[in-house]
Amino acid sequence: MAIRNLKPRTAATRFYSISTFEEITKTTPEKALLEPKHKTGGRGNTGRINSRHRGGGHKQMYRVVDFKRNKLVVPGKVAAIEYDPNRNARLALIHYVDGDKRYILAPDGVEVGAIITAGPDSEITPGNALPLRNMPLGTFVHNVELRAGRGGQLARSAGNSCQVMAKEGDYCTIKLPSGEMRKVRMECYATIGQIGNSDYFNISWGKAGRSRWRGIRPQTRGMAMNPVDHPMGGGEGKSKSGGGRKHPKSPWGQLSKGLRTRRKKNASNKFIVKRRTK
Repeated sequence: MAIRNLKPRTAATRFYSISTFEEITKTTPEKALLEPKHKTGGRGNTGRINSRHRGGGHKQMYRVVDFKRNKLVVPGKVAAIEYDPNRNARLALIHYVDGDKRYILAPDGVEVGAIITAGPDSEITPGNALPLRNMPLGTFVHNVELRAGRGGQLARSAGNSCQVMAKEGDYCTIKLPSGEMRKVRMECYATIGQIGNSDYFNISWGKAGRSRWRGIRPQTRGMAMNPVDHPMGGGEGKSKSGGGRKHPKSPWGQLSKGLRTRRKKNASNKFIVKRRTK
């Protein structure tokens, strides 16, 4: 999980850094857990671009990841730590004693040969999945469910974790990676520990081509456009909206900074104890 800097033999490698991949123990994915992944280029079912700056990139196969952790009581052994091109976290390949094989998100500190389980009576060790009811206060968890049985939805990216803060009635209060405090029902499952590969966010991509490999297309600044193309386009020199100093906007005029986009009547508002922003 360390970062390696390349020698600056070319302009591209001067600021180029890459993961050492020292934790990877297997380079060939499990064939039974692969599915084809079809690229959309950011287009929806009407053929129009819904999400800009997407397209191209290297071909990928999707790894089927067990976010539900519903293989209860059955112990499994970590057979390998693998790279996943679809996410910044690593995957752990689990061989269960009944012959089943599954991928889970690889927690920090879990190595090949470790035994993991899921269920209410599992030990409080990284990789084990338990209901929040059975978690001690202060425990760091990831892959947290919002609805029981639906599968983990919170804290699934590299280096992320939530913390169990309090329990009251049918709800457990957890602190999310953003700092938000939120209530989640006690029967929801979560996995012990922090997700590994925390150094991912220190990588310097070094050149534009690496973004193209990842399927990220170029983005043109609005201030570099003409007024007909963007609300911030035009003007002599660096100006917002043709000479004035207006607030930054999106191409469709929505304010870019400070505008609250969350709906005020969201049903889940009652579960949020403290917002990530004041």
